[in-house]
Amino acid sequence: MTKMIQQPQSSRRDFLNLAWGVAGAALLAEGTFVGLRFLAPRVTAGEFGGQFVVGNAADFPPGSVTPFEAGRFFLVRQMDGGFMALYRRCTHLGCAVPYDPASGQFVCPCHGSAFEQNGDVLNAPAPRPLDRFPVTIEADGTVIVDTGHPIERDKPSSEDVVYA
Repeated sequence: MTKMIQQPQSSRRDFLNLAWGVAGAALLAEGTFVGLRFLAPRVTAGEFGGQFVVGNAADFPPGSVTPFEAGRFFLVRQMDGGFMALYRRCTHLGCAVPYDPASGQFVCPCHGSAFEQNGDVLNAPAPRPLDRFPVTIEADGTVIVDTGHPIERDKPSSEDVVYA
């Protein structure tokens, strides 16, 4: 007599539970992926949060302050030839700080904070100097500013300035 091995019987209910479980897991994974993509920053060159190729170092005369509205920064060329990229945001309450060529200062229109060309505080209530962005000068003289990484400072330093 041959013994028959019985296969466990799967009911329709077991199959449907498995199918709904797989569909639910796939929906959860897709929702998580879409949510993370939505929250991830979209950084492209030439937009705030990305890198800006601002031109050749020779295009900026010593002592000049050049605004870059899309990048929300000023490219400052020091009298000794060094470069700094200063964030336009006031360190007091985050107001946009314009440059006043008549006084040679950055003056906050909201609360009166004033900053030197190196970003140092001249007039309170700003608690610290303007933040800066990293500046890179390539071998051919091309100046690049990375607005994705603002650098907070407690005081101005000679390390803030980049030379060609």
